[in-house]
Amino acid sequence: MGKASKFIFTLSIFCCFAIHLKAQGNRGIPIIPYALKDSSAHKDSVYQKDLYDVLKRLMGKKKTQSSHSDTITSKPTISVIPALGYTLTTGFAVSLSGNMQFRFDSTSRVSTITAAAGFSSKKQITIPIQSTIWLKNSNYVLIGDIRLYKYPQSTFGLGTNSKTTDEDPMKFNYVRFYETLLKKITGNLYLGGGYIIDYYGDISEKGTKSGAPSAYALYGTSTHSVSSGLTLNALFDNRDNAINASKGAYASMQLRTNFEFMGSNSGWQSLIIDARKYFKFPAGSDNVLAFWNYDWVVISGKPPYLNLPANAWDAYSTTGRGYIQGRFRGAQMIYLETEYRFKITRNGLLGGVLFANAESFSGAPGSGLQTIQPAFGPGLRLKLNKVSKTNVGIDYGIGKGGSGGLFVCVGEVF
Repeated sequence: MGKASKFIFTLSIFCCFAIHLKAQGNRGIPIIPYALKDSSAHKDSVYQKDLYDVLKRLMGKKKTQSSHSDTITSKPTISVIPALGYTLTTGFAVSLSGNMQFRFDSTSRVSTITAAAGFSSKKQITIPIQSTIWLKNSNYVLIGDIRLYKYPQSTFGLGTNSKTTDEDPMKFNYVRFYETLLKKITGNLYLGGGYIIDYYGDISEKGTKSGAPSAYALYGTSTHSVSSGLTLNALFDNRDNAINASKGAYASMQLRTNFEFMGSNSGWQSLIIDARKYFKFPAGSDNVLAFWNYDWVVISGKPPYLNLPANAWDAYSTTGRGYIQGRFRGAQMIYLETEYRFKITRNGLLGGVLFANAESFSGAPGSGLQTIQPAFGPGLRLKLNKVSKTNVGIDYGIGKGGSGGLFVCVGEVF
């Protein structure tokens, strides 16, 4: 199947299933819409449409104006969502997602508990279970991330100087359990901490085609690894819409410390800083210019190989459009991205993006940053839910050395 055919196939599959879909997050995990804080979001006199409006019209149903406020209460609502698509990382993939939403009280933000099961043509099996639970009056938030993966994936060595000819196919099973509790300090600022563990089992490698020792072998092989420890977290978020921001800023920090007495193979520390800023450009329009900085660095110790920072292994699995997941790996990751989001149709049904990113990785702990690897590309956005402003995104990323392919998300990349 050619690249153009894959693009059309993916778009058509999402359209076929959209009648069952609700708004979703970056990794295909449903998120129920909440009241938009930006009162100007729908100031255009043109009636705004989403994919559900189109399907209702095709089915002969009358057009009705929708409310801009959500109706989620303390009574949980549950949905189940099938999906089928193609990405550079997974190849063809099929998944089934379930979602539960509720509020603790009328002043709390909408809480979500989500689960999914996916299988790809590359024999990857993924089961993520994620939660964001806002407690009474939104004074506390619990953020959980559990993942069960059976995950064949190649590694290409350490640093951004690594070459595709050094590809080393690997297999591993992965279990993640992250849980964080944050307390509101003032305004949009939250501070807290949590417990975090990564377990990799049944790790194996095929080796490089040349027969030379792989970067994984040189770093230190193991059939399994455990990283278990505590985190200190900070969060600031004043975006007008957490699903698809048009203005405001987001910043988070996670300091992770792993301890041998908590089960880790070795003690080590890492720091993640995630900062984003959004502007309407031109001012007064619905077009958005967005900037993203994601820095992920090992600050002490020697993590297991698979715990090292790597592109598209961030919390959202979206860094590095233009390169396959895990193409670059190292002890330090510096990542920058900018994206311009614009309407194609006045009713908001179809939009587009232009993006560019650049990333640099070091090699093993103690080494410096290497070559900057850039990527860029265009993308389409199809409005899935006009209340939450959730889009289906289909991007084509182009990197160096002939790298490139489709990247599909539900919700924005950042």
